[in-house]
Amino acid sequence: MVAVPDDIDHLDTALADYATFLVQEHYSAASIKSYRSEAAHFAAWMRVSRLRWQDVTDKHVALYAGHSCRCPVYRKRGTLIGHHGPLRRSKGARRFLGFLRDRQILPQAESQPYEDEDLTAYKAWLKAHCGSSAATIRRYSDEVKRWYLLLGPPSDLDAATIRRIVSHRITEVPGSAPTVAGIIRSYVRFLVSRGECDAALQHAFPPIRRYRLGTLPRYMDEATVEGIIASCKTDTAVEIRDKAIILLLARLGLRAGDIWQLRLADIDWNEGCLRVCGKSRRPDRLPLPQDVGDAILDYIERARPPIDEERLFVRVQPPFRPFNSSAEIAGIVARVFHRGAIEGVPTGAHAFRHSLATRMLRAGAGLESVGTILRHRSPATTAIYAKVDVPMLLKVAQDWPGDAA
Repeated sequence: MVAVPDDIDHLDTALADYATFLVQEHYSAASIKSYRSEAAHFAAWMRVSRLRWQDVTDKHVALYAGHSCRCPVYRKRGTLIGHHGPLRRSKGARRFLGFLRDRQILPQAESQPYEDEDLTAYKAWLKAHCGSSAATIRRYSDEVKRWYLLLGPPSDLDAATIRRIVSHRITEVPGSAPTVAGIIRSYVRFLVSRGECDAALQHAFPPIRRYRLGTLPRYMDEATVEGIIASCKTDTAVEIRDKAIILLLARLGLRAGDIWQLRLADIDWNEGCLRVCGKSRRPDRLPLPQDVGDAILDYIERARPPIDEERLFVRVQPPFRPFNSSAEIAGIVARVFHRGAIEGVPTGAHAFRHSLATRMLRAGAGLESVGTILRHRSPATTAIYAKVDVPMLLKVAQDWPGDAA
């Protein structure tokens, strides 16, 4: 007799519950069959390998994904073709393990790796003392992890080390030099607040020259924006959702993060307005144009999955979940450009925001009105759009002294 560990009671019942769970998550029949079959295959491999379910790790999942199949599951082929086979096995095994852990059939895996106490305290300091958002805390902590070991003990920190790290990082990412320097300065201020390094080190950072208003905003003219909107079809659920997002970008100048966080309760259909919480986390009310409201209503009635989710925009394929981040909005814009064969225009979701401000300014709106629509806290932020109003600049421009070039 060979002892086979079996630390899950009624595995067949767990597989049946897993199939029911996939149905509740609105997976297609083909996906349900595939995931259910892969879960049974993974269970058979676990028995053949003499493994306990509680001991399974990512290493075991990788071994399962690439093993030469001799499992007692007759419908499985032993030969994997290309890289899709291991990926399919790995995805199926991880999904089944996640189901077992969510139902507390298996203990939760250690999802978070060990993190230094100083980094943990730095995250808490950013949230409590600086009021930073979750995205900012994640961005700052990820940057600190890149050069954390180079700093050494806080008591040994000196100006030469700081300047060496700053110079090295801005060489790697020259376009983000001010941001990188600001993050390092923030971490040094955190150490100073705890009394772990000299307060004078806050002034040890090399100056990074950044010319304010030194560049022009990237924008598209009105005809191009209307052409992009006209290229959005409404034949499929994806196209209906994408058109609503494009109209929100073009008509209201919302940021990608604003659309990502938009909720069903933020739409006031009676008053015809939209509640938006921007970067300042201060709610603002914006008027809801007719075509934008019609596109959102069309999305809710025809394309949005019938799920209990407060976010407005979700994925159109199961499992129906909200987007992971605002970066997926930029991906949607790129796909809209690709579907409409639109080329030679600025990329990214923020180009619509610049285009709206430029169009309003050229139509006679003042900088104060533009700043109100774009929800700028400082008039200096709106002043960048004054440079793109060429007709107005021609009226105030003086003749160049001397001969013409």
